[in-house]
Amino acid sequence: MASPTLITPTTSTPKPLLLIRCNHSATTPSTTIATTTTSNRRSFLSLAAITTLSTPLLATPSPAWAATDEEYAKETQEVIQKVRTTINMDKTDPNIANAVADLRETSNTWVAKYRREKALLGRLSFRDMYSALNAVSGHYVSFGPTSPIPAKRKVRILEEMDSVEKALSRGR
Repeated sequence: MASPTLITPTTSTPKPLLLIRCNHSATTPSTTIATTTTSNRRSFLSLAAITTLSTPLLATPSPAWAATDEEYAKETQEVIQKVRTTINMDKTDPNIANAVADLRETSNTWVAKYRREKALLGRLSFRDMYSALNAVSGHYVSFGPTSPIPAKRKVRILEEMDSVEKALSRGR
């Protein structure tokens, strides 16, 4: 969501407001100023109300931007396969650094795409997948791409991958 334009104060002195001159024979100055102030206040409030009420209509994303269930399931399966192949690679494999970089890019893209989807946030598959990706990414960031994942962490990640696949097959 784009931020509104900020109005910053300038270093120059502000210009004084124009005074409204009125004909004293028709009305007194206090009623003219009160009427003008009330009129300006009403105009401002009506403009503010229109802006406030119309903003949510403009800011709502169209349904075409939302990810479909089939797309989510397909992309999640692809990420699962990359996670499994990457964490099962031998640390002496010459392609491990490229595989880890590819996995991190894919997982970052997946997380960035689906964490804003309100419909997916409560799903078991999303929660477990997010947790597993966080564990894998955290390990490789902390210890480097050639460091093998410890056995306990690897077992937990693979269990979460199985859980994600089960949940996806059930539509969760």
